[in-house]
Amino acid sequence: MAPHPPSHVLDSAGLTSPGRKRDHNEDALLCCPALGLWAVADGMGGHQFGEVASAVALAALQQAVAAGNDLRSAVQAANHAVRTAAALPGMGTTIVTVLFDGTEFELAWVGDSRAYRVNSAGILPLSRDHSWVQAMIDAGEMRPDEATRHGWRNVILQCLGRDEAPEIGLLTGTLQPGELLLLCSDGLNGELTDDEIHRLCVEADTLEQLVERLVAEANTRGGRDNITCIVLGRSLTDQVTPSLGQRVLHMLSKPLKSLVGRAS
Repeated sequence: MAPHPPSHVLDSAGLTSPGRKRDHNEDALLCCPALGLWAVADGMGGHQFGEVASAVALAALQQAVAAGNDLRSAVQAANHAVRTAAALPGMGTTIVTVLFDGTEFELAWVGDSRAYRVNSAGILPLSRDHSWVQAMIDAGEMRPDEATRHGWRNVILQCLGRDEAPEIGLLTGTLQPGELLLLCSDGLNGELTDDEIHRLCVEADTLEQLVERLVAEANTRGGRDNITCIVLGRSLTDQVTPSLGQRVLHMLSKPLKSLVGRAS
């Protein structure tokens, strides 16, 4: 999919926070409307390593897309860049990224950073965690409610930076009027249920307000991990059919301010 600048079609906002229990932030986010590219990465490997992995991955991703690569190839380039930069065993990062061409998008992920489609009727996970608990759920050996409490819920099976090529989740879709696309690290969905995330989306008046409320609520619930989220929606001028929810339409009609890499 060859991207073109979608700034007249999409609005977005993003925010990252170290949370309340960590003294540094290993998450990173990328908001690049000029390429139609947005991404969240959740680094691992400890202080000065996880943040390097996530930053290196997003820089390589952006460079690869700017060079005309498709999203799968760009994620593979990000994996190679993290492997090259690795200075500690276990250094790596998850990633969830979306590449837009107008309102059509391609989504890719590795690890347990997530993407959701949200409208007034509900919230739908688009990505599927590469995690141990998700594998147990898929095998019928664990219920989803058990997974949220399991001691191994943070064990991931795929990430960028390992010697073997990562398994990359891919899907394509179209962002409809009145819908939001949410990208986030597990610091958000680890503190908030999908229903709670949906409620905050419906109640917010702007995308900027929404990311602030999502991060604030995750911190209020404990903020045990770094928290990062990006929300995208079709701009009001692009709405060609009535919205499914007046709140979402109202949200997209407000002036928005870019929040790239801001920490709360």
